[in-house]
Amino acid sequence: MNFAGKHYWLVGASEGLGLALAAKMHAEGARLTLSARTEAALQSAQRGLPGVQIVPMDVSSSASVAQAAAAVGRVDGVVFLAGVYWPMTGQALDADQLTTMCDVNFTGCARVIGAVLPAMVARGSGHVVITGSLSGFRGLPGAVGYGASKAGVMALAESLYADLRGTGVKVQLANPGFIRTRLTAKNDFAMPFLMEPDQAAQAMMELMASDRFKSSFPTVFSWLFRLSQFLPDWAYYRLFAPISSRKP
Repeated sequence: MNFAGKHYWLVGASEGLGLALAAKMHAEGARLTLSARTEAALQSAQRGLPGVQIVPMDVSSSASVAQAAAAVGRVDGVVFLAGVYWPMTGQALDADQLTTMCDVNFTGCARVIGAVLPAMVARGSGHVVITGSLSGFRGLPGAVGYGASKAGVMALAESLYADLRGTGVKVQLANPGFIRTRLTAKNDFAMPFLMEPDQAAQAMMELMASDRFKSSFPTVFSWLFRLSQFLPDWAYYRLFAPISSRKP
């Protein structure tokens, strides 16, 4: 796939994986619009990527998304990377943080897709890339909110793909594992196969340039999560019992 000259809207691209992906797409000649909630962070990203357009946006606000989409205009593709995260157990549930994770990670994605997809369908061309997570395959201890929100966007991508195959609108789903960002810095546990943002961005670029629907990476680590879907409940939850039994 040739990205040169194509207009992509990267949502959640002021730092971390989003910024790393923007750098790679910029190097390939893509015309980019970057959005995130914090304008100062976007301005910093813009200084490092000459020629990119920035449009601040809060994905938790329907009005903000509509205003930003109007400013961005016609796009050849959209990549949804925005997300918030707090580690959370059922014993120490924070209602505000739980709601925010769902509203940004899942409903925010729905808002953005709703703003751009109808035009793509009408003209019979476009590219939609949604960022899920290995944590979305099945419920995990300590992932209340984040795991649920990622499972939601993964199901959204799967349904869109089922509907839009053969229409000219390409739908893809990227499911990364742990990436070294300010979000994973909140974790106080070991994170196997921890990736740098540049590594994860390269995996996303390879997916986007392919005809595959989805990619879960790192590959070896993803096997654990994909195979867990075939385990009966008693075996699956016994596997994670030592973690879930820890006090918050």
